[in-house]
Amino acid sequence: MAGPSCKSAVSFLLFKRTLLVSPRSEAAAARFVFSGGRLTERGALKGKRAARPAPLQVAGCYRHPVFLCFSCQESMSESLRTCYGYLNQTSRSFAAVIQALDGELRHAVCIFYLVLRALDTVEDDMSIPLDKKVPMLHNFNSYLFQPDWSFSESQEKDRQVLEDFPTISLEFQNLGKDYQDVISDICHRMGVGMAEFLEKKVVSMQEWDKYCHYVAGLVGIGLSRLFSASQLEDPEVGRDTELANSMGLFLQKTNIIRDYLEDQKEGREFWPREAWSQFTARLCDFAQPQQLDSALCCLNLLVTDALRHVPDVLTYLSRLRNQSVFNFCAIPQVMAIATLSACYNNPLVFQGVVKIRKGQAVTLMMEATNMVAVCAIISQYNQEIVQKISPTDPSREKTLKILALIHKQSLSWERLPSRTSRLSPVYLSAALLLAALSWQYLSTAMGQSANVSDVQGH
Repeated sequence: MAGPSCKSAVSFLLFKRTLLVSPRSEAAAARFVFSGGRLTERGALKGKRAARPAPLQVAGCYRHPVFLCFSCQESMSESLRTCYGYLNQTSRSFAAVIQALDGELRHAVCIFYLVLRALDTVEDDMSIPLDKKVPMLHNFNSYLFQPDWSFSESQEKDRQVLEDFPTISLEFQNLGKDYQDVISDICHRMGVGMAEFLEKKVVSMQEWDKYCHYVAGLVGIGLSRLFSASQLEDPEVGRDTELANSMGLFLQKTNIIRDYLEDQKEGREFWPREAWSQFTARLCDFAQPQQLDSALCCLNLLVTDALRHVPDVLTYLSRLRNQSVFNFCAIPQVMAIATLSACYNNPLVFQGVVKIRKGQAVTLMMEATNMVAVCAIISQYNQEIVQKISPTDPSREKTLKILALIHKQSLSWERLPSRTSRLSPVYLSAALLLAALSWQYLSTAMGQSANVSDVQGH
């Protein structure tokens, strides 16, 4: 194999593939639940109950996203309605989560997602020759400023975002300049990074960080800059690129770790050679039963490496003050720690896909609405990993050290008041559920009027 196809974009804090639930779970959880998790169906945390936020306070501290959705549909331009339709088709899980964001940030993130989805569609399309694909990736951000640019040669299932790119670029032009600058810059940097790894395997651990930066860290950086540009978050959120990068890396590494077998079947390799070459001559051999001990050693090494980003994740989340932004960022992160706990020292990673029950995923989503609850959840999964560590595992000491650091930081944040609005988790989950239904309504209406509903989505 010449090199890996980018496993990316959009990670979008894991928008595309990072955390997966089964189709049945997705339908039951209104298409916005991510995978990972080991809470009980009733949501009881082992040893400690996540503190629940206080009931909804004075009206006006947080606007109900469903009301915004239904009330703004009629006032939207046709092109913007089309963009939300494409969002719903290409990532139904995040149509609701994005729509629940406050104010104009909602539209900016929607367009940001679609631009990166279009870029990723070019990268994923193996029918495009490299001599054509590389220049497209390098120059993709320039197409945002070319009203008539489109690409009709893609064979990918999400090709509609390329075929109707003029609609997306039109709405991009309707965004404020601060939003445009962020989206264009991240699109360019990601395109260049994708091109670099088209024919290049991930060899060293340093290159693993670099690859994950291109396809996920940049998304975290871009989103953080959009949060600050909206003035819903402080400028420091957008300026601290190291923390934002860690948000993306943690999610992307979780994605890569859990998708070992799926990627092997598709002829792709994302586990860094520096890690797996310590235990085997070929990465594909980990799928063989006789290689299980070596496979688990490598798996645990990579999980430990991913866990080192959790302290940055906690610091990042602690700085957020807007409830909708906090939910948007926190839910994928707690799902990631839950997924890593499920994967750690688990032979099933090499036999199939590690999944969770839908009730567990919904419970995590309902609980992760403030720092106290997030820290309690992370502490729970920390303890689960501790209990799974083998006395003979080569990474044992490193794993225990990072888990101790995470536990210490979690305890410190649990003692501090959250900066986000304190809302009932039941209210928040119901709001997202209704938001999902409302966008399903919008998608259906668009299909009747614009003949786009027959396009297949994820």
